[in-house]
Amino acid sequence: MTLALDSEFPPIDLTAPAIDKLPFRATANVHAALAELGRTEDVRFSPSNRLLAIAGFARGRVLLLSMKIVHGRQGLSITAADHMVLRSPDISQVHGLDFIDDTTLVVANRDAGLALFKLPIGNLAGREVTLPALRRVKRTPLCRMKAPGSVVVRRETSGRISLLVCNNSVHHITRHVLMPRFRYLILRNHVVLRHGLNIPDGIAFSPDNRWLAVSSHVDNDVKIYEASRQLHPNLQPIGILEGIRYPHGLRFTPQGTQILVADAGSRFVNVYESSGDWSGSRKARRQLNVLDAATFQRGRHNPQEGGPKGLDIDRTGRVVAITCEEQTLGFHALSMMID
Repeated sequence: MTLALDSEFPPIDLTAPAIDKLPFRATANVHAALAELGRTEDVRFSPSNRLLAIAGFARGRVLLLSMKIVHGRQGLSITAADHMVLRSPDISQVHGLDFIDDTTLVVANRDAGLALFKLPIGNLAGREVTLPALRRVKRTPLCRMKAPGSVVVRRETSGRISLLVCNNSVHHITRHVLMPRFRYLILRNHVVLRHGLNIPDGIAFSPDNRWLAVSSHVDNDVKIYEASRQLHPNLQPIGILEGIRYPHGLRFTPQGTQILVADAGSRFVNVYESSGDWSGSRKARRQLNVLDAATFQRGRHNPQEGGPKGLDIDRTGRVVAITCEEQTLGFHALSMMID
């Protein structure tokens, strides 16, 4: 395994200003909870857009925020009026998370496996709760899981749920098929992608589920697979997104014609564009500074760190949420990033 040297990329511009953030209003308690979160990883909006979950890797917790996005006369603004801290014996080095629905959260731990949680009913109320997992997903002899990270939920036509998980240390993607009607009974665990991956670190489906994008950390690119075909370990990527130092979180836009990729090794979110067909190799159409120089430098302990990590687009397709250790949470208008 060979990591790219920082000298192999153009120098990072520390003079270019970061793009404007959206106004973010929160209570003092919410700001305090964000400040206590430590190193963050993935971030995810719930299906109703009312919740935002942030992975608190270093402190072994998930922070849930009650979100409200308003488009007023002055443009978009975001408010977080409430929060809840989720702890569990089954939450440790939490890296990835996704919602099955507004009350069911999937958590992927780098030092353990997957765990599903049924969130408490009612207001978040500034609570700190400790919950047992509703269901745990572990490795099996035919489905090796090691250092699971980013996870994405896919709803199958049969009513089943599939969880696709980046296994950082064994360089493959596993799929776990669950039956919601029976408390998410595990029906199948198997490896679905391996070819071309070297430390998979982020994963996302296109809105039509035709394409699957996976960050390949050591290769400094994002691999695109044709997910409408049957996934299997020898399936080759059909497309490559190039020119990223250390790709992390990524998301397709609601139209499926752009992909946003957070680069943990720079100040950038890279924006890639297609007509809807993601086959072939392509370079970023835009590179956007989402961190100011001082924030980036504080987190730059090595060439792989300092930049944005978690990235998600809200369910209305208007707001991009970004996380990293030195900037726990920031918001940008999607239209300003892709237009």
